[in-house]
Amino acid sequence: MEFSEIGLLAPEILLPRAGADMAKWSVVACDQYTSQPAYWQKAADIVGSEPSTLKMILPEVYLEKPEENAIIESVNKTMNQYAEGGILQQQKPGFILVDRKTELQPSRKGLMVALDLECYDYRAGSTTLIRATEGTILDRLPPRMKVRRDAPMELPHIMVLIDDPARTVIEPLFEDERETVYDFELMLNGGHIRGYKVDDEKSISQVGAALTKLADPDAFTEKHGVSDKGVLLYAMGDGNHSFATAKAIWEEVKAAAKSPVELEGHPARYALVELVNLHDAGLEFEPIHRVVFDIDADDLFEKMKAYCEGRGAQMQVSMCDSVETGVARAADLADKGVHAIPYITANGCGVVEVASPWLTLVVGTLQEFLDQYLEGRKGAIDYIHGTDAVCELGATGKNIGFFLPAIDKGSFFHTIVCDGALPRKTFSMGEADEKRFYLECRKIK
Repeated sequence: MEFSEIGLLAPEILLPRAGADMAKWSVVACDQYTSQPAYWQKAADIVGSEPSTLKMILPEVYLEKPEENAIIESVNKTMNQYAEGGILQQQKPGFILVDRKTELQPSRKGLMVALDLECYDYRAGSTTLIRATEGTILDRLPPRMKVRRDAPMELPHIMVLIDDPARTVIEPLFEDERETVYDFELMLNGGHIRGYKVDDEKSISQVGAALTKLADPDAFTEKHGVSDKGVLLYAMGDGNHSFATAKAIWEEVKAAAKSPVELEGHPARYALVELVNLHDAGLEFEPIHRVVFDIDADDLFEKMKAYCEGRGAQMQVSMCDSVETGVARAADLADKGVHAIPYITANGCGVVEVASPWLTLVVGTLQEFLDQYLEGRKGAIDYIHGTDAVCELGATGKNIGFFLPAIDKGSFFHTIVCDGALPRKTFSMGEADEKRFYLECRKIK
């Protein structure tokens, strides 16, 4: 069943046949643990010779490593073996309702659907129904395209957000009894996951109707106070580069087609994703902090002051006795519309204060300046998840650590609509263990 106006398809999902060891089948997203090859070796040891999604992905820990090309070759070979060898079973067209439990969250609900790549544009200024939430780094696409170009199927770690405060799309599906399609513990501290069939016409139509209502242009214009930005129904959460890869391959398929007939009903036009409600209690946005290495802090502040003035803003630096004091001051200033960024150096702590900021998010104000200040300086910045690491690195040598606030979920869609894609490394949807695991597959050839 297809809902073309909202870019939605009820896909024919592939799942392992009954009796498969699902704990060995399912592995975490390829872009996690990129500096920890031991994690991926441990996963390989757990999987052994059993069928697994591990054998159908290129973990990014191996990017630009000697084994990269061999892994890609093996991935495509394995996909064909699984497609032809009876490992996977095609389900009736429909969705899969997902309930994920982690150590940090008792439940995060999602819905496996397919989205129309014709409704997506990752370029800046996009007004399409599906949009990137962070800047797409084109250099990250080629290795992924190598895998997808010859792949007979896709398996996603993509999570796409919908702005549904009334909980009309996903949550009502849990009110009915449904057939369980999987229920197992995920490996290596991944938590527990359950999946339920949603393949009856009534439920599928209910999802389509609820999403159509969210995409109503008049309601969208009234909510966001804009009339020239288009309707944003689906915002990329995790897996933006994987979705962009699917788009790039679809463009190749279109370019190679000899006639429009070849493209009718082509499965590569869609990409399988997990929809998650932005307002789900189990979805947390974690901040990603910055550490800038080997710089003169006074020079950085002087240049930032001039940069802010060029944007019509006023910037000043105030000192404080601790990071905690700086964070508290930043919170007070945020209530007054000031973008306040606590920092730490070897010489002490303080707060960068930007009044009348030109962007909606604090991270946007900082990152836009840092991008031009550090242009051409390779390795001059790192993106850090924990505050302890920022304190340790920022207080070392000629470094400076900046502490950023978590994004407010309530203003997330409004920010994307008004400002466009966020700066890279703006937010993280939970910790590494909470990222989506590969599980469902779908034919794309």
